[in-house]
Amino acid sequence: MLTHIRPVAALAGALVLAASLTACGGSSAASDEKVVTVYSADGLKGEAGDGWYDKVFADFEKQTGIKVEYVEGGSGEMVQRALREKSNTQADVLVTLPPFIQQAGSKGLLQAYAPQGSDRVDGADKAPDGTWTSIVNNYFGFIHNKKELPTAPKSWEELLDARYKDRLQYSTPGVAGDGTAVLIKAVHDFGGREPAMEYLKKLQANNVGPSSSTSKLAPKVDKGELLVANGDVQMNFAQSKSMPNLGIWFPAKGDGKPTTFALPYAAGLVNKAPHAENGRKLLDFLLSEGAQREVSAVGGGFPARKDVKPTDANALALGKLLEGVEVFEPDWADIDENLTAYVDAWKSATGS
Repeated sequence: MLTHIRPVAALAGALVLAASLTACGGSSAASDEKVVTVYSADGLKGEAGDGWYDKVFADFEKQTGIKVEYVEGGSGEMVQRALREKSNTQADVLVTLPPFIQQAGSKGLLQAYAPQGSDRVDGADKAPDGTWTSIVNNYFGFIHNKKELPTAPKSWEELLDARYKDRLQYSTPGVAGDGTAVLIKAVHDFGGREPAMEYLKKLQANNVGPSSSTSKLAPKVDKGELLVANGDVQMNFAQSKSMPNLGIWFPAKGDGKPTTFALPYAAGLVNKAPHAENGRKLLDFLLSEGAQREVSAVGGGFPARKDVKPTDANALALGKLLEGVEVFEPDWADIDENLTAYVDAWKSATGS
């Protein structure tokens, strides 16, 4: 989501919510409220109210009577907001993408809690200290307009062609999770930071400019304003249901194999959460077998639990998307430690 939110309505709601939350703060009275506040990276809530979050939040409220207050933004944006509020915590649950979930943990924003079902989550997809657990697995990718560009590009190098000038855009590294992922993949594919930055400097000639949220790029690609943009498999697959011109692809270096890496939505209980018990209940619910079975069918993503193996049409289509694509594992500890240096190098290379 170097990860990774959605509707315009959510942004307006976030402003209203910010005011209402100030009143409840972290008081003891707040702990008795039937509410839980979620700060999340974009991608899991549907534009038309038909996303995975929409379904599981409604089911959770029906089952528990606890209302979910939801605020979304870019992956880094949500962590920065929680950090600003550290002395007056507003959020109960934080959901964001690597490396921002690691960043949240290292900055003391999360408290240890192992949700029910987390023992079925792969060790690489949860924090060793129990501060966060993946709830939806996902992979980094790119999208293209299938109508104007029927055959997806195969390589990074193709994107330097003049046909993509002002028709290509990627979200901002250090702000958006998927934008940061562009850096991670480029460094991997080009074999190091320097050659990756040399490439991104050249690509800047075609780049439209910054975008704080990756989800805002898909409608532009669908309409043909852009030919190519970055994204992630779960979000773009879900968006393609209402945006028929979206196609998902994975760049390769030269004539090599296309590559990607896992970019899961990871959730943690916020330190000093005003409604901590409600936050624990929600985390348990998100990792429940029922909610996990709907990750593909409703959300277009991959279950975080290893024991949940859906066979719905979406799950089969998602599996096919990854056929022939090499999946590598980034060094998240290194990226977390050196994220600022990576982003600064990108800013210097691109003049951003």
